[in-house]
Amino acid sequence: MDGRIQVNYDDYTRFEERYGHLFYEKHFGSFHLKFDYRFTDQWMEDAPDYTYRNSGVMFHSQSPESILKEQDWPISVEYQMLADAGDGNPRPTGNMCSPGTEVVFQGQMDPRHCINSTSPTFPWDEWVAAELIVYGDSLVIHKVNGETVLEYSQTQIGGGVANGYAPGIKVDGKALKEGYIGLQAEGQGVEFKNIVIKALD
Repeated sequence: MDGRIQVNYDDYTRFEERYGHLFYEKHFGSFHLKFDYRFTDQWMEDAPDYTYRNSGVMFHSQSPESILKEQDWPISVEYQMLADAGDGNPRPTGNMCSPGTEVVFQGQMDPRHCINSTSPTFPWDEWVAAELIVYGDSLVIHKVNGETVLEYSQTQIGGGVANGYAPGIKVDGKALKEGYIGLQAEGQGVEFKNIVIKALD
């Protein structure tokens, strides 16, 4: 629809933990990704609570063919998108989440699965301009509506959260210098448009 990519659950009656990722065919090391997104009013109520008005773009991911059927999330780094949940609590967007990965934030390895950005909270149905600038494993910059909201470095395999992966695929401490990019589907409807990417290497 109008060049948009939709995560749409019109034909679902239940979510049943059917997580999905739509990967681009090429992998990237250093790149500049831009896209616009907004959430829809679809949310599968049997999906976990944290998926409500929550989605993301995975990068430096393992290849799609190496992801097992029973695996929940690809070993990757995530540009997380959130929106107002209607409960009065702040929900910044452009955050970092780390399924099976770790990063250095403010000079030290950060044990948190997700690191919040400095962005404001946006209404769920508002289009937001997102940018992800990645220089291998040396520097990652998240932008929201043109403003830098988060920076971190030394992306590497490690930590927990990802489950069900193939033996040998998770080599803790291995630098993540490149990988695949995937749009996330976790039970919350979302639209993407104006997706452009430029290789920086």
